[in-house]
Amino acid sequence: MSDTTVDLGPQARIVARLAQGVREDQLDLPTPCPDYAVRHLIGHIVGLAGGLRATARKERPDDDTAPPGSTLPELSPDWRAALPKALDELVEAWRDPAAWDGTTHAGGLDLPGAVAGLVTADELVVHGWDLARATGQEYTPDEAALGAAHALLAPAADDSGRGGLFGPVVRVAAGAPLTDRVIGLSGRDPGWRP
Repeated sequence: MSDTTVDLGPQARIVARLAQGVREDQLDLPTPCPDYAVRHLIGHIVGLAGGLRATARKERPDDDTAPPGSTLPELSPDWRAALPKALDELVEAWRDPAAWDGTTHAGGLDLPGAVAGLVTADELVVHGWDLARATGQEYTPDEAALGAAHALLAPAADDSGRGGLFGPVVRVAAGAPLTDRVIGLSGRDPGWRP
């Protein structure tokens, strides 16, 4: 499955640009992520960039006992510098072909490196949409990352016992743009507005 690698650089740059476009007065706005304001979403993106960088490197965190999302992510005062740096490090880690091979660890689970890479692409695509939608910015995800997110999410949508990988699927028209289909598969309503 290692032939399924994706260059995450273009999508990471899109997320970094969206974050830089966030005004201070937008940090407390709601997002499509339940319980997250924009500040929490950005804090989550910084944290997940570090966590998924470790996943690419096959590193296990020292404290792997807290379930992901068990507390609201904090936004550090230097987030405008920290986020692009964390995203750059994430991209570099996933550019190593070894990241996509073998088994790794993420969110308390062991999983194939190739699946973890698709999860990383999905996180960048979906949270980029979350951030753009919450702050009223234009959003066109990178096509390769969007395709990877779809490849990850679509099979779980057909599993009647699960109803989606990250939550119940929001059904959209078959002819809807791929971005809307991916967002629906992620359990979000593509029509969400603040």
